[in-house]
Amino acid sequence: MVKINYQKELDGVISGLHGEAPTLLLHACCAPCSSYVLEYLSDYFHITLFYYNPNISPEGEYRKRVEEVKRLIAALPVKHPVSFLEGNYDTDRFFALANGHEAEPEGGERCFACYSLRLREAAQAAKAGGFDYFTTTLSISPYKNAEKLNAIGAELEKEFGVRYLYSDFKKKNGYKRSIELSEQYDLYRQDYCGCVFSKAEHERRLKVQNFSTPDGQPVENLPS
Repeated sequence: MVKINYQKELDGVISGLHGEAPTLLLHACCAPCSSYVLEYLSDYFHITLFYYNPNISPEGEYRKRVEEVKRLIAALPVKHPVSFLEGNYDTDRFFALANGHEAEPEGGERCFACYSLRLREAAQAAKAGGFDYFTTTLSISPYKNAEKLNAIGAELEKEFGVRYLYSDFKKKNGYKRSIELSEQYDLYRQDYCGCVFSKAEHERRLKVQNFSTPDGQPVENLPS
């Protein structure tokens, strides 16, 4: 099976625009991940940033991330103005898909189902809004599976008839640039992906890192 170069696919779309700026519904997971993607794509598209993340818990964390995205949009200089659209915070949908997958490590089937949930909602919103393209910022994270994200996007393109913008925003030092922009705009950088399961996994890792003997030396083979 030939591995697709998603950055090359994106470059091809951009080069084919010939100065036109189509509309793009950009699903966003958080402000730091959105920063580079907005900086990059706003030169070529009229973007509506779509915030749909029912996986995020607790609600206070969700609201904090929403406000950071809005603050970023207001502060970031862009060629084409960026608008904002918030989806429903329907956590029941996320917990329904997570049922039976609670114990899976981050990056497994539970996460893939979460990708599908959020991308499907983005595709539906793009269809309803008459957008030319839709995509997501998720691929900028080194912890997210770009191949899986793009495969889901391709299937949704067929289903909804809205073009999916292939991408792997980690390329071209995208993740590094997102860190630089996060520092520049003093963006809140969360320490877990968003759901209660990723938060619990993060806290377990911290506990392991901080576990030590009375003399301060780290312990191997820690108890579970």
